Amino acid sequence: MAPLLSFIIPFLIYHVPLGYALPAPLAAAPPAQFTANPSVGGGGSQYKDSAHFRVYGVDSATADKTLGMLEAAHLCFVEQQGWRTPGLSWKTTTDGPYYKTNVYRVEASAMPGAAAQTWTDGDKGLSFLKIVNQYMTTPGVVVHEFGHSMHYSEKNWIDQTRTGAWWEPIANFIADLYIATPLCTTAKVTFNQATTGDTLIELKKVIGDSFQVLVDGTSGSGNYYQSWPFLSYITNNPDNYSGLGSQALLDMIRKYKIGSNETPLHSLERLLGGGVTIQNVVGRYWARMAFVDIGHVKARDMFERQRSGLNYANLDSNGNGRYTVKSARAPRYMGANIIPLRVTGTSIGVGITAGGQYTATLAIKASNGSVRYVDAVNGSVSANLGSGEEAMLVVANTPALVLYDPFSIPASVNQGLNYSIQLTGATA
Repeated sequence: MAPLLSFIIPFLIYHVPLGYALPAPLAAAPPAQFTANPSVGGGGSQYKDSAHFRVYGVDSATADKTLGMLEAAHLCFVEQQGWRTPGLSWKTTTDGPYYKTNVYRVEASAMPGAAAQTWTDGDKGLSFLKIVNQYMTTPGVVVHEFGHSMHYSEKNWIDQTRTGAWWEPIANFIADLYIATPLCTTAKVTFNQATTGDTLIELKKVIGDSFQVLVDGTSGSGNYYQSWPFLSYITNNPDNYSGLGSQALLDMIRKYKIGSNETPLHSLERLLGGGVTIQNVVGRYWARMAFVDIGHVKARDMFERQRSGLNYANLDSNGNGRYTVKSARAPRYMGANIIPLRVTGTSIGVGITAGGQYTATLAIKASNGSVRYVDAVNGSVSANLGSGEEAMLVVANTPALVLYDPFSIPASVNQGLNYSIQLTGATA
């Protein structure tokens, strides 16, 4: 699905001016019916309306399906979760006007290789969607684009190049929340939408290429469409870190330093409290990804079905329990290696020697599915194993934060962490 999803990033980055503060809280409740605005995207003569959307160019039955899906998403994310409606211009600092978001059906030939695109009218501060005909009723496409529209209305990341690659994982995260988690169940029931669906997680990329920069926008090889489970982790907050939770993503956007061109991780770092560092968060995220223990039931279940086919070839054996990371798979900035261990005794010991800052963790899964985590301290970590427990070692590259553009990663950020490990009680 990822190659088919497309967002018009240049419109966000280059065609909208800077300098606006976050829109003030609305002084009045929004109207039940937003106002049509056919000037956004060009309009058309064949359309159908709902309270917050207008769909152009499809038959009535298809329009009803698209509108039902979008209204369910609007109810869930805007009215229940607190995102800013895309019906408000990002330039609006009062309580309106509220406009219907326009959705246009297009032919596949108009967008080669894409299922849909979110376009923007920079003068009006509003977005509109273009969706290829056969995807007009596909939640993974339609709600993905709706996620872009909400993000655009939030405004703070517009024209910030170092946030650019994060727009796609956010949109995929919104789509996955809608499709595969209970978050939007009530909203979907309200609009007669299917209440269950498969997760969008792509484990062969997320785990198989976990060594890549956490969000990598490199054309043809990057992971930015697939990197959204990190957002799932900080939202579900299974480690109860101060500053994370259900509002973490919105806080990353709303508390972003306006015009700073900082990275989203810098914004996230400021949210943390209780002595928790961004290195702790990234390290524990990757530790939990060893068994996909991030509070996402369907993602975990998919891992159990697919784990035997995932690529864990991260190390070369040097003999006598010593291993060295393969240079091509050395973890890059905020990336990690996940290393399954074959237990040979009742305890495991690991010594780690590395050429940079890292966070290493033993993830130990019991036969009942629960997972415990043991952090490495001063280059070593050990644990006793009970009957039926299995273990993985996770080594994450967690240096101090740097300013970088994920679409143009400098060599210093893309350099892997060289390390070696000494194992006792297990082999890798």
